[in-house]
Amino acid sequence: MRWTVETLRKIASTLQPVTFVTPTFRVLDGNLSRSPSIGNNRSRHDTRRNGMKDIAVWGFAWVPPFAQGLVRDLRVRWALEEAGLPYESRWIGIDQRTSEGYRRKHPFGVVPVLDSDGETMIESGAIIYAIAEQCDVLMPRNLRIETLAWMFAALNTVEPSLWNLFVIDQLKNDEAWTTLRRPGAVDEVRDRLAALSAWLEGREYLLGRFTAADILMATVLRFVRHTNLVAEFSPLDSYLKRCEARPAFQAALRNQAAGYVQNAPVAA
Repeated sequence: MRWTVETLRKIASTLQPVTFVTPTFRVLDGNLSRSPSIGNNRSRHDTRRNGMKDIAVWGFAWVPPFAQGLVRDLRVRWALEEAGLPYESRWIGIDQRTSEGYRRKHPFGVVPVLDSDGETMIESGAIIYAIAEQCDVLMPRNLRIETLAWMFAALNTVEPSLWNLFVIDQLKNDEAWTTLRRPGAVDEVRDRLAALSAWLEGREYLLGRFTAADILMATVLRFVRHTNLVAEFSPLDSYLKRCEARPAFQAALRNQAAGYVQNAPVAA
């Protein structure tokens, strides 16, 4: 059977957001804060259904400066800001993420986790898909298949090589093997960035207009912000700066950073 784009669109229209249901979980360290900027945005967007209520986003209470602004709960906050959905922030300490309680929430002990009306969702891609289902701004009805395709492209095709370089440079840079591996890793990143830059030539966003796919792609590109690799490709550099200039991104970044300030370790 040959699958046409129209056939795929019809199939996709029947899909429902993926959710993972777990028992209600309390705030681990007692820190709870509300996003100050979202409520004012709700009226700007055409929400498809009012399926998300009492939203809370879990992120790490604090991470070292080189990782701040890169942890994946930023993606979820950004999507919620774009969709105009209010949320609260809950923080989990790095040393608490392997606790039995948090493992019941996220089996791998990582972030993000999103709680909504008694249900829990994990994995940034799945969470953003669920949020995008609420709002045409993130997943336009006429670009649903294309948006999903580029969401997968960001996570499955572009992110692995960029994350690999981030690990080499930022997490394992004191290990001898990285010296041998890094040149090949940089070549892999350049290959992906060159192809992506060629696609973006003449486009403001991946699909011409902003979608959930741009949230994932832009946050993936930020993994190599410690290098000049993105700047080597003018269309790509402009694209990332355009995404980061969006008010919703700036609000999400402030909300994430507020947690790091609030929970910063006390100097000895």
